[in-house]
Amino acid sequence: MRVLYADLDREWRGGQSQALLTLRGLMQAGYRVDLVAAEQSPLGQRAAAIGIEVHLSPRFALRAWAAKSMHRLAAKEKFVVTHLNEPHALTAAWLAGLHRRMPLLLSRRIGFPLQKNWVSKARFRAVERFVANSENVAKSLIDSGIPAERISIVNEGVDIPALPDAEMRARARKRWGIGESKFLFGCVSVLVPEKGQRHVIEALSLVRRKYPHARLLLAGDGACRKELESLAVRLEQRDAVLFPGFVRNVDEVYAALDAFVFPSEFEGLGTALQTAMAAALPCISTARGALSEVVNDQRTALVVEPNAQEFAEAMLLLMDASELRTRLGQAARKEVIERFSADRMVANTIHVYEDVLSRGITA
Repeated sequence: MRVLYADLDREWRGGQSQALLTLRGLMQAGYRVDLVAAEQSPLGQRAAAIGIEVHLSPRFALRAWAAKSMHRLAAKEKFVVTHLNEPHALTAAWLAGLHRRMPLLLSRRIGFPLQKNWVSKARFRAVERFVANSENVAKSLIDSGIPAERISIVNEGVDIPALPDAEMRARARKRWGIGESKFLFGCVSVLVPEKGQRHVIEALSLVRRKYPHARLLLAGDGACRKELESLAVRLEQRDAVLFPGFVRNVDEVYAALDAFVFPSEFEGLGTALQTAMAAALPCISTARGALSEVVNDQRTALVVEPNAQEFAEAMLLLMDASELRTRLGQAARKEVIERFSADRMVANTIHVYEDVLSRGITA
């Protein structure tokens, strides 16, 4: 079977990572997949590198060009479904009239209410199945008026890595200039307000009153980077907080860490957190958004509110208790293997395709 997949995001974030894992898994399962993406997008480049047929649309008037590309592809090839990974791709598919040719599926990763203007309502009516990444997001869709029978839940997943050996850890820590005597906390996330990195910078300033050797690595880039760097300077933590920017090979981040912190104030499911858990890192996380579906306090992570005081207390607890770090890390990895692996995500996605196709188009 042939699937048309579309993602018009120009940047690389969690949704694009999930898209690439899905594309790879569908291809390995025997599906033929075409991807419509923006020119020079990281997803388009990485998908092409693994053998996906990619159709690039110019960035200027992106949705219009993508709609034209989708219309041409649908007229030429026999696709069974179109899977849209974000809202701009839905707009393009709707403009192309693909909902009159085949079922449209829309991935949904945020718990915000759906927009109510007439254009949005028309686009959402064209969706045969909403693919929510969590129960939290599914509930938000129902609250927005989407019938439950038009929603499927497919938890996002991550690859299960081999655990780093001593050589890999030493090499990774050397890259970031972290000696073995330092305790390194870290987070991988875009630097925007709702991700809450300011809380862990403030927490680090409290932690280092007792443990001056504590360090923090904030991998990622975004609108808040200068503000966060200024905060580190103001709190006299500039030398203790690393800002490497966007890191393509994030395995080198996880391999270097002693513990992972995830201070998000709003989150769909948190694949960066899942990746840290899969790496058997002890984690400190909030339970905001759908994170409560991922972490269990004291069993798979330490769960706190997004503020400096609670994060500092949890960070100190991990630094003081090596047995706790080991127990949380092992339980977290087991949880991800059983519930949040990329293989499981792909299998569940294929199940949704099969279910949609067995019912025919009703949108």
